[in-house]
Amino acid sequence: MEATEVKSQDNTGTCWSFSATSFLESEILRKSGKKFDLSEIYVVRKIYLDKAENYLRFHGKANFSQGALAHDQLRAMKQYGLMPEEIYSGKKPGGRHNHNELEKILKNYLDSILKKDIIEPHWKEGFEALLDKHLGQYSPVFTYNNVIYSPVSFAASLGINPDDYQGFTSYTHHPFYESFALEIPDNYSRGYYTNLPLEQLIELIDASLDQGYTVEWDGDVSEPGFARNNAAALLLRPGQIVGDSIPVEDVPTQELRQATFDSHETTDDHLMHITGIAIDQKGNKYYITKNSWGKSAGIDGYVYMSENYVKLKTVSIFINKKTIPPVIQHFLEKH
Repeated sequence: MEATEVKSQDNTGTCWSFSATSFLESEILRKSGKKFDLSEIYVVRKIYLDKAENYLRFHGKANFSQGALAHDQLRAMKQYGLMPEEIYSGKKPGGRHNHNELEKILKNYLDSILKKDIIEPHWKEGFEALLDKHLGQYSPVFTYNNVIYSPVSFAASLGINPDDYQGFTSYTHHPFYESFALEIPDNYSRGYYTNLPLEQLIELIDASLDQGYTVEWDGDVSEPGFARNNAAALLLRPGQIVGDSIPVEDVPTQELRQATFDSHETTDDHLMHITGIAIDQKGNKYYITKNSWGKSAGIDGYVYMSENYVKLKTVSIFINKKTIPPVIQHFLEKH
């Protein structure tokens, strides 16, 4: 499937917004044939404020970091709207994204507020001032293609509905076909994912791609088999390396997925955007995946994840609900 240009998240932990933005851009492209370059950082700054409120409400005993998940992007779109990249890039002219210092500054600011007996009611003004300093100011009203918009009206003009998308996962510590708040640190807003057996999770991915839709992917890229220079993600046995020959992979099981999740061997590291399927000369299936590490990473910014890698290392996915196969939909409606 066609996708928009590969971008780089640079020195940030905001892959969730870059991948989910790419996912939404492909949805717009699929429906309208029009390419839009949407601002990732507009949504990121809105989520920073959302996380700040959550952090203070939990008296500092909640996650405050650069990370979030795809459902946060969709929720932000619904609540705060979207902006074009050319209107708000979130970086200085000619600069690169770097949020490491910003994260520390924002957290220190919140911690300083928590040291007082009573929360200062105007704390948001100081927080927004820090965001303006590091990410630049944005206007609540802007002109784009000779039309005046607010972020909310601009998002509405794109022709996509955030309620059309649903998150799925596959773990046995919750019942299948029911939804639960996925227990990973970046799920600060406790977004719910529908739990499916592993084979049906893969069936969802394939059904979406077969119907011309793309898939938002969240998973583990810390494995030695995730080789950015080789543009490949493979499951490796001990002693195997990613090289000229394709390593023989073991087929992951539902039990192995659960064991690696419970042991933290599989972690929520990175979000990317699956845009298609490729078959190699031996008949092995790979998922063509758009990354956000720039065009120099992988093959023009893309990585090919093997089917077995996806089976074991996928934490969650988001898809358009229209692509859910009837059999899976039947099971979901029964629960």
